[in-house]
Amino acid sequence: MKPRGFTLIELLIVIGIIGIVAAAVLVAVDPAKRFAQSRDARRAAEVYSILNAVLNYTADHVGASPAAIDGDSSTAQILGTAASGCNVGCSPAGTTTVACADLHGDLVSTYIAKMPIDPRGTNGSVTYDSLRTGYYINRTAEGRITVGSCNPELVSDISVQR
Repeated sequence: MKPRGFTLIELLIVIGIIGIVAAAVLVAVDPAKRFAQSRDARRAAEVYSILNAVLNYTADHVGASPAAIDGDSSTAQILGTAASGCNVGCSPAGTTTVACADLHGDLVSTYIAKMPIDPRGTNGSVTYDSLRTGYYINRTAEGRITVGSCNPELVSDISVQR
């Protein structure tokens, strides 16, 4: 009677085939792209959250927007705490102002739990005190508010306007 089982060569061939199939699946799934898509989805959600917080603030204050939002429709403002340097690294339609718009005191805890920070962080930190959040805000000539992301990865623009 011949012993039953697999030879070493048969096992190595099966392991090699499994390795090739696993590599093909990883290439097909493209994890880097999936992570970028998830970061873009988070950015889109955070843009909506910021805009809704500003709109709720405006409704509660009889049409007055937070004071940090300027009235210049040709320039956007990065959300953050810096007094300078906020005109670098973000290129929404138009230009950005040198000073950031600090909405933290007006919005946080009443209208939004915390100010969102871009999923990749900014300035090497992931706290609001890191100068820039990675999001911008602008009031159009018609008085509409636009909020957007400075760092979309797979799409050209992540913004919302109301």
